[in-house]
Amino acid sequence: MTNHTITPPSAAILGDVHTCVCGARLDSRMAAELHAAETGQCTVCLGSAEEQVAPGLDRGCTACAATGRRREQIIWQLAHAEAEQVITPATVRGVVAEFDGPFHLSQIADAVRDGLGLPPGRLPVGPRVRDLLLDMQAAGEIAMLSAPDELLDGADVVLYRDPQWQRAGTLDPGL
Repeated sequence: MTNHTITPPSAAILGDVHTCVCGARLDSRMAAELHAAETGQCTVCLGSAEEQVAPGLDRGCTACAATGRRREQIIWQLAHAEAEQVITPATVRGVVAEFDGPFHLSQIADAVRDGLGLPPGRLPVGPRVRDLLLDMQAAGEIAMLSAPDELLDGADVVLYRDPQWQRAGTLDPGL
């Protein structure tokens, strides 16, 4: 099998020209994604297996489970879509309602996984629960208590490893 890892444009080159190790010159991100799809590579990381979260911070690509392959990307996309159907806002609200005090993302994700009888690794439970907790936070139902674990780009880009929230009606006014 021919390697088709695509490299992004360098800062020294003007424009959006990507190159593939097979020699293909790809004049835009869309052309690079199309070439990646045609050659079985992940269209997010373009076959590199790494994604840039913020300037200077790379991690394994979450779209393809850090494999760089299109097959795994499609499997993860389907798993995320299934998680959206199975893990509803009502499910997460019900679990959160059982906590009187502060709770961590991991606690809610574990409770949802156990409550739905999902084996570990079956669905991306943590990311789905995180998204729903952030929706609840935006709606004022819960408030985040955690400070960022890491500042990646000043105060503009921050990292929370296992954030902690509390229901808005149970917040201690002395905090």
